[in-house]
Amino acid sequence: MLRTRVVVSLLGLVLVAGGAPAVAAEPVGSADVEVAGRGVPDDQPLPGYSVVNPPLPPESVGGKPSRVLQGVYRHAAYTIEVPPNWNGRLTMWAHGYRGTGKVLTVDPPAYGLRTTLLQQGYAWAASSYYDNAYDVRAGVTGTHDLALRFGQLVGRPRKVFVAGVSMGGHVIGRSLEQYPGFYDGALPMCGVLGDQELMDFFLDFQLTSQALAGIDAYPPPADYVTAVVPRVQAALGLTGLVPGGPDTTNERGKQFRSIAVERSGGPRPADANAFAYWKDFLFGLGAPTTGDRLAENPGRIATNLTTRYSPTRPVDVNRAVERVAPEDWRSRVSPALTEIPRIAGRPTAPVLSLHGVGDMFVPFSMEQLYHRDVVRNGRGGQVVQRAIRTVEHCEFAPSEVGAAWTALVDWVDRGRRPAGDDVDAASAADFGCRFSDRAAYPTGTRGMFAPCA
Repeated sequence: MLRTRVVVSLLGLVLVAGGAPAVAAEPVGSADVEVAGRGVPDDQPLPGYSVVNPPLPPESVGGKPSRVLQGVYRHAAYTIEVPPNWNGRLTMWAHGYRGTGKVLTVDPPAYGLRTTLLQQGYAWAASSYYDNAYDVRAGVTGTHDLALRFGQLVGRPRKVFVAGVSMGGHVIGRSLEQYPGFYDGALPMCGVLGDQELMDFFLDFQLTSQALAGIDAYPPPADYVTAVVPRVQAALGLTGLVPGGPDTTNERGKQFRSIAVERSGGPRPADANAFAYWKDFLFGLGAPTTGDRLAENPGRIATNLTTRYSPTRPVDVNRAVERVAPEDWRSRVSPALTEIPRIAGRPTAPVLSLHGVGDMFVPFSMEQLYHRDVVRNGRGGQVVQRAIRTVEHCEFAPSEVGAAWTALVDWVDRGRRPAGDDVDAASAADFGCRFSDRAAYPTGTRGMFAPCA
């Protein structure tokens, strides 16, 4: 069996804060928290981890300060904030990828959502999870555990919502199925709702580019990024390609770009700019990985054994590409809550998602895959998806997030399913215009798109 070693060192929203950390002495030796945490008090991090969670200043709500609670529970750091006029509702915040470091941190809801929640009377709570790396299991259990802990510290909430970004979207998608009926509404943003197929996309990028460049570099050597990638880019005419610049690609480079666009969500507005924006970063994900645990080496579940690539001209890439089987078959096919679990597409609460049209880090295809799963399972009425005309990962305006939150709450409370986009119609020239805030144009990467009418 061919071994997959494509790196998935995802860049998440990493917040580094000062303060005296609580430290556990020994390194984590097991992927199973019950084994790793044996003998470690619940209010301490797992062996090898430390906690940095400096005091969060309370926010003023109606002229009165909020109540902030912080600590460590079941080896994860947490922050809870309750407004003085608490309405009995709780929103859990699921953070994105933290890297493979050993410092556990907590951040409040982003995009102005913290203030919005408190002003509306909602409490919120956020967990660091007990593990970093790409450990969705830690996020699913840690978020659920903290929601139960909130009931002990503050009071049992009448409704529980969950919102989050990036890997946090993977946490949300699986949480709705792991704890059916526990959450009342979900707001995943730029989320990995296509679960394990994100790792397949990263693998596809390396293997198809190598096949078209005529360079065999799999498994990747130690100097893959510094020695191999420049040769691949030069062979395909990608070296000087930048968003908005001249098209430097040769015939095979154009084919590779088309394959990458197709695998990331299909032809859609600004796809050429998105490819130019993300290509160097995605090539960088092909470096050899370190770490023995699946959470530290997610590429072990990646495969392209059954993937059919298009277009197939000028090179029949389906014949030329190297085929790779998952190194960790058990985790790939298991329905269990693993570090990188599957999402079946059976949500048990209303889901309203946001995703950038040009995102190729957690590509727009994640939304399409999730949509197909929920429709196949007869749950299409439970999901609404909105596309935003951005290219950067998790690039949303507070107004876009606020509008989505308002629509989700109205849906949960009144049963009025909000409007969304047809994610399989992404090729339309105005795709993403409906829910993108025109006042935010052309900030960030929005200028890579033509203005909306």
